[in-house]
Amino acid sequence: MLRANNNRPPELKTARELALMRESGKLVARALRICREMAKPGVKTIEIDQAVEAFYTKHGAIPLFKGYPGKTPFPAVTCLSVNEQVVHGIPNQRVLKDGDLLKVDTACRLNGWCADRAITVPIGTISPEKARLLKVGIETLQIAIDLLPKRRWWSEVASAMQRHVEQAGFSVVTAYVGHGIGRTMHENPQVPNYVDRETRKTDFRLEPGLTLAIEPMVNMRRSEVDTLGDHWTVVTRDRMPSVHVEHTLALTAQGVQIITADEGAFDDETPQAVTPATGDKGI
Repeated sequence: MLRANNNRPPELKTARELALMRESGKLVARALRICREMAKPGVKTIEIDQAVEAFYTKHGAIPLFKGYPGKTPFPAVTCLSVNEQVVHGIPNQRVLKDGDLLKVDTACRLNGWCADRAITVPIGTISPEKARLLKVGIETLQIAIDLLPKRRWWSEVASAMQRHVEQAGFSVVTAYVGHGIGRTMHENPQVPNYVDRETRKTDFRLEPGLTLAIEPMVNMRRSEVDTLGDHWTVVTRDRMPSVHVEHTLALTAQGVQIITADEGAFDDETPQAVTPATGDKGI
């Protein structure tokens, strides 16, 4: 979501509510499995979106992106962003090519509760530098998952995420951030993947019941982005590649629950849930 200032406290979820969110998360994970299987050279991005829409319809879920308000309503159930497109790419007649990086983001509501996830899919054989960028993006999300039960404040987690990206020679997108999630897709708090003077003003405590959509967006070179004339597609200003990965996560007394983990096929972007460690003083 677009970064903005908001100090309202987050809504903490009960165990029953987390169980309902998990059902929505399973559906999102299965939808993304369809996307991963379809994403090959020669496939049009609109074909992937149509398959996901049919899947949600079959299972009685409400896709949360289609019709999302803006200068023009978002027209699809997925955001499909290729190469220099960071987020919010509109599915169309574009044909995927060998070497592309495809970002797939989708969310749905099932029985009144939402889940949101994004993956980056390499198309065919990608360059070593694109592969390293994707690896760092996935590692950055895993850092957040690992640290959530071990830190008191979100800024401690975000600082570690930012440091990992920048030490690899890449940059964190600062114009867009993650978000709380629950009965609606975008709830408080805002969840930046970096730390600066402004984000420290809206820092929040990590406590059981928090549900967060954490979504690092990592650019190969500079962090600046622009929005194209369709009013949705966000691209890197230098037109270098970007990656985007996301999970909906719940912080509980037992650790971290990955709401959008895939229980089916092997899921190479989902680490194991994490339980708190004792005596961890921070980094």
